[in-house]
Amino acid sequence: MPSLYPLCRVPRSLDEVTTVRPRTEIEPRHLGLDRGAVNAAWDAVRNLYASGTHPAAALCVRYQSEVVLDRAIGHPRGNSPDDAPDAAKVVATPDTPFCLLSASKPVTAMVIHLLDERRLVHLDDPVAQFIPEFAKHGKQHITLRHVLAHRAGVPLPPPDSMDPGLLERPNDIVEMLCEQKPSLRAGQRQSYHAVTTGFLLGEVVRRVTGQDIRTFLREHVLAPLGFRWMNYGVAHEDVGQVAVNAFTGPVPLPPISTLFERALGLSVQGVVDFSNDPRFVRSIFPSGNVMSTATEAARFFDLLRRGGELDGVHVFEPRTVKRAIAEQSYMELDLTLGLPFRFSLGFMLGAEWFSLYGPNTNRAFGHIGFTNVFCWADPDREVAGALLTSGKPLIYPQVYWIWEMMRRIGRAFPVRRQT
Repeated sequence: MPSLYPLCRVPRSLDEVTTVRPRTEIEPRHLGLDRGAVNAAWDAVRNLYASGTHPAAALCVRYQSEVVLDRAIGHPRGNSPDDAPDAAKVVATPDTPFCLLSASKPVTAMVIHLLDERRLVHLDDPVAQFIPEFAKHGKQHITLRHVLAHRAGVPLPPPDSMDPGLLERPNDIVEMLCEQKPSLRAGQRQSYHAVTTGFLLGEVVRRVTGQDIRTFLREHVLAPLGFRWMNYGVAHEDVGQVAVNAFTGPVPLPPISTLFERALGLSVQGVVDFSNDPRFVRSIFPSGNVMSTATEAARFFDLLRRGGELDGVHVFEPRTVKRAIAEQSYMELDLTLGLPFRFSLGFMLGAEWFSLYGPNTNRAFGHIGFTNVFCWADPDREVAGALLTSGKPLIYPQVYWIWEMMRRIGRAFPVRRQT
């Protein structure tokens, strides 16, 4: 009989399953920071791991583009609740790639913003201008801006679309989206599009550039910066390196489980199984399968914090980044998530109090990924970071430690400037 509260086995010594990237972390005092305050943020991650809800976790925090934390804890393989006690275990390192899931959306959004910067598209162009067959059933007025802002009116995946077999036939998925009838008028209400937007945007990229979005991202963003990962899916030979996701924590019950399944087209367990399927890990799923280390995810968000330039490489114009993170909705009740959020054109934004990124994070921007993946940047603190986890609990009391980690980061890196 399956457990009603599956947890991972936690070793007695957390140090035995902790890895710090050698010769990378800068001594906080050299940057005018308090070492105890910085380490306190990592202590919160250790407490999160000790709860047994995450087989593995990795945290990278960059301050003024210097790495102050770059660590991993746990096992990316061999220590999920379903694994046998004697299963072969692999210790996580800062080089372990995780699936970002919905934290992939900002990456996809920035590809579209880059096309806009290069005048290949305009954000107010209708999607049907590039995918004419998408105009069916009154969808001719849906623009790229609507899609990026979760206002396209097609928030729910079509029935039977969440099938790993379809990932090898992306044209079939696009055809299903073209046949879909909208549930809301374009631009009318904010309703988080968990799956649908990625395939639409990916198809726009393909039709405009002649390249799939994975190739375009690699050539125009990742390769110039020397990224190893941070792209959609991985090569066949790298599948075994990606952290395996695990269903943990209390078994979700209605109405939360019902809302979740409606938004994603699968149960929580179904999403976990889907995310571990080799076809998903290898494919292009623009809404949710960027594979990255915490190190590279933090670098990507530091690139955006710096206005599109990093390590002397200019990828985006500053005005492109400003447009991407400009607020589009202020604490509007999202019809899918059932909570008020601030959204830009591709990012979840911070706030004074009710914020994903801790208190007093008005200018922070980033995204979360199912369920406890956090990638963000906070220009006021000159910080960029990524917390990647492989446990997939939906609602559980130990999530407090993520909130506490963000609060401690806010303390360790106080606001330096506001504009």
